[in-house]
Amino acid sequence: MSTLIVVDQAPYGSWAGREALDMTLSLAAFDQPAALLFIGAGVNWLRQQQAPEGIGQKSLEKNLSAAPIFGVETIMASASDCQRYGLTDANTLAGVVTVDDTKAAMAGYEQVAFAG
Repeated sequence: MSTLIVVDQAPYGSWAGREALDMTLSLAAFDQPAALLFIGAGVNWLRQQQAPEGIGQKSLEKNLSAAPIFGVETIMASASDCQRYGLTDANTLAGVVTVDDTKAAMAGYEQVAFAG
């Protein structure tokens, strides 16, 4: 059974996104097909060289970079939201696949869960 976790919240300020990432990593670690889709302000999770130390947080970059090691199949982002938030290939984490049609992307999974 394939599961898509959708993250639509900014990376800092709420634990919901981190919990969604943990859930995705747990699913994948137990050989359950899992993928991530970032939409809205959630695409900011994928920005390289974040510096959240000023707000007492740790960067999520390492966590996301480890996702393929855990077996997360795909990390996707809404192309239009990336454009809206100024994310380009040059400042987005490696391996992220942009999708034009998020509804079509969601339709490819048996289960879809939203963070938050």
